[in-house]
Amino acid sequence: MGLVENLYDFFYKKARETKIVHVCTGLRYTAVATEDGGTGVAFTYTGGGGCCPRREDYRDYEGQRADELLELIKSPTPIHRSMALALINALNHERAVRLPEEPSDDGWMDSFAIGPGSRVAMVGLFRPLMKILRNRGAEVEVIELNGDHGAGDFGFGRVLHGGQEAIFYEKLRDWAQTLILTSTSILNSTAEEVLGVAGPDVKAIMIGPTTPMAPEAFAGLRVRMLAGTAPVDCEAVLRAVRHGAGTPVIQQFSRKVLMNL
Repeated sequence: MGLVENLYDFFYKKARETKIVHVCTGLRYTAVATEDGGTGVAFTYTGGGGCCPRREDYRDYEGQRADELLELIKSPTPIHRSMALALINALNHERAVRLPEEPSDDGWMDSFAIGPGSRVAMVGLFRPLMKILRNRGAEVEVIELNGDHGAGDFGFGRVLHGGQEAIFYEKLRDWAQTLILTSTSILNSTAEEVLGVAGPDVKAIMIGPTTPMAPEAFAGLRVRMLAGTAPVDCEAVLRAVRHGAGTPVIQQFSRKVLMNL
């Protein structure tokens, strides 16, 4: 089975036993809260088109059993997948919030032995990580598929854009030692493709607030580590999402957590 099927199957039983309290789709992130106190977020993915579903696709999931929203992880509509993945993170909230906190990215980078001359492939341009990687002396190749965030040569690496996947995949297969993969790749259905291209010795980490901290879902995939976000002040996280805030604001009210697989 694939990653989406694994997520659906693993969380189906709990979803049937849980009701949804809030669903909020903000400009940057989508958040879902459940009646048992769980809160989860996921990137608001629109697929490059409009974010609004068709009138006939609209449904109010608040107060409903969560398995009805979980079903949308299989939906062809991008915004529906964001809602479902935020729900998955809400259903997993109790476990995620107990995981070891990783306030900086130095811990996992040390465990991946990222240093001078390390070769890193990154899907999605994480500017804060680029600064850390530069300071560590790593070489970086980035593929950015979600718009123009500054393509070109950074001096220690370059950013490729959509249409240049073949160049990036060759680097990922034959050059890279580490793969940093945004969990938005679950929403745009590229995660398994990218992981399948990676060379056999590449160490991969799934990263970002969208990351489901559920190792069961990654069975059979060559992912070494998960780095995600566990909301602590859930009301503040929901408010930040409503206000269109991005990762830095959401992290103020959350814990950055890490899981070895």
